[in-house]
Amino acid sequence: MHEHTIDLQQIFQAAGGYSPACFPFIRDGLAHTAQMVHGQPEDQATHDLGLVDESRHVDGAQLCIGLRDHAIDRYGLLAKSVLNKWGIYETKDFGNIIFALVDAGMMRTTDEDSIEDFEDVYDFNEEFASPKAPVSPEPVGS
Repeated sequence: MHEHTIDLQQIFQAAGGYSPACFPFIRDGLAHTAQMVHGQPEDQATHDLGLVDESRHVDGAQLCIGLRDHAIDRYGLLAKSVLNKWGIYETKDFGNIIFALVDAGMMRTTDEDSIEDFEDVYDFNEEFASPKAPVSPEPVGS
C-alpha cells in the first residue's frame, strides 16, 4: 500500500525557510478570515485543511489582515515574536507560504490572485506594537 504524504518541512523550506509549525496557524487564520469576510459557513467542512470554496474566497490583503487579527487573538503581545520565530517578518511572507501551499495542492487561489497582493499590506512593527509591550525587551542571543 503506497501512501502519499505531504512533506510540510520541504514545502516551507522551499517557500523561504519558514517553520512548518506555522501551518495550523495559517490554516486556522484562513478560516478566521473567511468567516470575518463572509460570515459563518453553512458547511463547516468547506474550510477543513484550508480549502475554501470560491464563494468564500478572500484576497491577499484580506488574508493578511485576518492573519494579523488571528495572531493577536491567539498570541496577544507575543504575536510578532511567534510569527518571527516561524520566519514571518512581513506580509509578503504570508503570500510566500500561501502560494507554496497552493503549489503543493493544499490550498486554492483564483486567477485574479497574485503574490503581489501580499506585498506591504501593513508594517509588522506598527501593527503588532502595543503601549503595554516592554520598552526594553530582553535581548535574544548576542
